[in-house]
Amino acid sequence: MHYNETLKILNEQPKKWLITGVAGFIGSNLLETLLKNNQLVVGLDNFSTGHQHNLDQVKDRVNSEQWKNFALIKGDIRQLQDCHDACKGMDYVLHQAALGSVPRSIEDPITTNETNLTGYLNMLVAAKDAEVKRFVYAASSSTYGDHPDLPKVEDKIGNPLSPYAVTKVANELYANVFARTYGFKTIGLRYFNIFGQRQDPNGAYAAVIPKWVADMMTNNPVYINGDGETSRDFCYIDNAVQANILAATSNNSDAVDQVYNVAVGERTTLNELFELIRSGLSEQFPHLDNYKVIYRDFRAGDVRHSLADISKAKKLLSYKPTHRIGEGMDIALGWYVNDIAHK
Repeated sequence: MHYNETLKILNEQPKKWLITGVAGFIGSNLLETLLKNNQLVVGLDNFSTGHQHNLDQVKDRVNSEQWKNFALIKGDIRQLQDCHDACKGMDYVLHQAALGSVPRSIEDPITTNETNLTGYLNMLVAAKDAEVKRFVYAASSSTYGDHPDLPKVEDKIGNPLSPYAVTKVANELYANVFARTYGFKTIGLRYFNIFGQRQDPNGAYAAVIPKWVADMMTNNPVYINGDGETSRDFCYIDNAVQANILAATSNNSDAVDQVYNVAVGERTTLNELFELIRSGLSEQFPHLDNYKVIYRDFRAGDVRHSLADISKAKKLLSYKPTHRIGEGMDIALGWYVNDIAHK
């Protein structure tokens, strides 16, 4: 079933959804879409990387009746009881809570493991015990590791290159075991460099796009690790939201207990990304006309090239990305300029 048809049915037949990491970038965008489609949503977050202002922005974008359909639980997925409390009565779980960032995992593998593996297992157990209909979780393109093939196809992965990647591989292994052992229905979504509104530009582990936008706007230096020819499949947030909702509600029995690439299927180098952002901001920020990037050494744990084959998601989930990088960037830059200017 196509996405618009799915949203129409949801509007007519509201369901109960749990979003972990609801105050984060992807979680808050999922919340906004679900509330706008009159769903009943519980959010779980410990605010270690999420922000109250993300929830405040969602509140401003929905009407008062829709906002009443949201309940927030301040809790931690590392605490099993918090997970049990959140999962009670839910139809679907969208598990987004995690500690991202390859560099952070290299510096602090223990905390990454506690959140991404112990916390994930707690959520799997709690969702299974609550008999939720579907458990959709944030997997990662880091799972492909050192496998050289392009584009990346779901059934061909290499050795993980960071502690973060290890946790994401283990997430998929646990989901597979829960399917075989308990008959519990899961779907993993391997995100490829998701970007868009409410992605945090601050902090040591900020994603490249919001960090570069903030640095260019404030005339601070932008650094590229390596020669700039490293490439990624950048995917606008609306595409990720679509994939989550389709994965949770799919009636295709072949679609369940699978992992899917969530991307656009197009590769952009960091040099191209830099120019896309610079040119997109230059009219409002004239100092960017002669702005140059600074190159430095390659970073440990980074994959050289990443490009997704999205044919499996198209076939089994009816996933169809609505925004390529340029279209998504036009929207994202407008949001960042407004958001950063008001801070």
